[in-house]
Amino acid sequence: MGARSIGELMPEIGRTAFRRFGFVQSSVVTRWPEIVGPHHAKVCSPEALRFPPGEKADGILQLVVVPAHAPLIQQVIPEIIERVNRFFGYQAVSRIKLRQGAVKPTHAQETAKAPPSLKPIPMELGDSLRDIGDPELRTVLESLARSLGDGEEQGKE
Repeated sequence: MGARSIGELMPEIGRTAFRRFGFVQSSVVTRWPEIVGPHHAKVCSPEALRFPPGEKADGILQLVVVPAHAPLIQQVIPEIIERVNRFFGYQAVSRIKLRQGAVKPTHAQETAKAPPSLKPIPMELGDSLRDIGDPELRTVLESLARSLGDGEEQGKE
């Protein structure tokens, strides 16, 4: 067997580390903000997922929770179980155990959002964009509207 690149080894190294800490599927950790939402992901994070011996269902998910937010997370445990099971696609988690401690921000939380463009939105498009409920869709459409506005100004010169 010849030399292997580090890129080939990384999934195996990560998989081994995650299994050691009770995570059969590392995507629960990497996609935690997507599973529970950014607000809950800031105050709790998955620590371990343990299944009964020989089983891959009805596991116990252990979460680390910021102490001040533990009562809130305790109230939304049924919702978190439902979201995690929807992520897995089956009844993977039946219980959640909480442990109070420091929650490290995930990579997705650490990346700062780019500031919105300061260019004004063309007046004729601005009113119709305010009625869009999804903020991400509205931001994309506003960006598109700004780029259309730039093209009109260049054509006038």
